Amino acid sequence: MTTAAGAVLLQAVAERIIVQLLRKSGHTDARPVASRPAGGAGVDLVYTSSGQRTRIKVKPDAYFGVDPAKVGDRALTFYRPDAGHYAFESISNNVTREPGWIFNSEADYLYYYYIALSQSESEVAALLSEPDAVFFGELKVERDQLHVILMKNIRRWFEQHYEEYTPRPVTIGDHSAWYRLIPRPDIEKEVQGINIVASVFAGLGD
Repeated sequence: MTTAAGAVLLQAVAERIIVQLLRKSGHTDARPVASRPAGGAGVDLVYTSSGQRTRIKVKPDAYFGVDPAKVGDRALTFYRPDAGHYAFESISNNVTREPGWIFNSEADYLYYYYIALSQSESEVAALLSEPDAVFFGELKVERDQLHVILMKNIRRWFEQHYEEYTPRPVTIGDHSAWYRLIPRPDIEKEVQGINIVASVFAGLGD
């Protein structure tokens, strides 16, 4: 199971990968947002294109592994079985009942990033502190896929349909958040404009 610290680590890894992707795509000023609420809600990355600021919410998801041996390895907390769903936070705190990021994020785009890492949390944490040449050269991303979705489109769909799906608690530090797990086909057949990019990590270290 991914710990609260592990979730923060996976978030940082996903953001570093996507920042590198954006910069290699020509958005040289892409960067993390300096001040964010705990848990990475709201807006995680920004860049400017043609004078317009674009805001991104990054949601990493380690449920993308396909090797049964690695799925069964308890040390590989970022290598979970591919469950075939999206996980959207509907309530960020079970005590305060604050709405989750799917409702209150000010991002223009959701970058939903499936990533299966065949390294332990400690190995990944050590690499995160290394320069790009080492991080992108030694991080073992076995499988990844990025889904770029207009936030307004996915929010509109979610607001209309989320009660059709069972809420699931996720422990975050001293409280729980509530997520709705939605099969990927349910989203992809109804939400317009989803751009799916496979093997994002490959080539980023070149």
